[in-house]
Amino acid sequence: MTISQNQQPIETGLGARPEPDEILNGIDLNGKNVLVTGGYSGIGLETTRALAKAGAHVHVPARRPETAQAALDGILDGAHIGAMDLGDLRSVEKFADDFLAQHDRLDILIGNAGIMACPFETTAQGIESQIGVNHFGHFTLVNKLMPALEKAGQADGARVVLLSSIGHRIAAIDFDDMHFAGRDYDKWQSYGQSKTAKALQAVELDRRGKEKGIRAFSVHPGGIFTPLQRHLHNEEMVALGWTKEDGSPSDLAAAGFKTPPQGAGTSLFAATSPKLSGLGGVYCEDCNIAKPVAADSADYDGVRPWAVDQEQAAQLWEETERQIAAL
Repeated sequence: MTISQNQQPIETGLGARPEPDEILNGIDLNGKNVLVTGGYSGIGLETTRALAKAGAHVHVPARRPETAQAALDGILDGAHIGAMDLGDLRSVEKFADDFLAQHDRLDILIGNAGIMACPFETTAQGIESQIGVNHFGHFTLVNKLMPALEKAGQADGARVVLLSSIGHRIAAIDFDDMHFAGRDYDKWQSYGQSKTAKALQAVELDRRGKEKGIRAFSVHPGGIFTPLQRHLHNEEMVALGWTKEDGSPSDLAAAGFKTPPQGAGTSLFAATSPKLSGLGGVYCEDCNIAKPVAADSADYDGVRPWAVDQEQAAQLWEETERQIAAL
């Protein structure tokens, strides 16, 4: 496996749990176009709130535009909220075409939306839903918006931030059966694979985009209670050590989980920090570049080699393009 020599922690001066205002202190985003998928719920909402406060023109595609408008009232103009379903690649393409018809540059794209540990379903195009929404939908969105990213990249530089997860430790990409056609479906294996895919997409996107001024990063936001857990029953979260029998946070979660604003921190860091200038294609956590760890590490931090391997990143990119072309 080949891993970038940049996959090493740096000195950021931020610590693991800074608030958004601390991360964006001195960062001027006035006039910048920013897009945040899932930017109206959980850590996505806090990401949108912080970026808008810093002066950015934030755009939020939403599967439920009316819900998004209610959540973002007082934060974004309703004209910056558009309809898009990451589980339908035609919907993603239409949103991207509409965006490009109105905006010629995109300075920051944060692929924040996602689903976790849900029952087996397929997307509108018949793709297994977790890798379909988490990876294929974002892959299509980023590639369709490439002209606007390139325009920003050639001017002041553009960044793409894709939300992975420590869940990547569960599974590498199964290139022989990515969609569970011939193996029993496991919701956690599916989730882990989809989050590995997000990290690998950032590796290859950075390789392809850096000469055009586009740098890409993947991010583990940390443990946070958000609507992402909506498919988990409390009994399962008790078994995971996240909650007590009454549904309240466990002592472990109370001590280790971040608040939603803190959970937005690593995305904001990756999207804006000058400390990352000249870097890219790396997996970040706790407002820093994560350390690489062994494949069999039992730790709940660090990045496993299969999630930042350059050969697997190129293979996944080509395989994703092949599968989309065949739809």
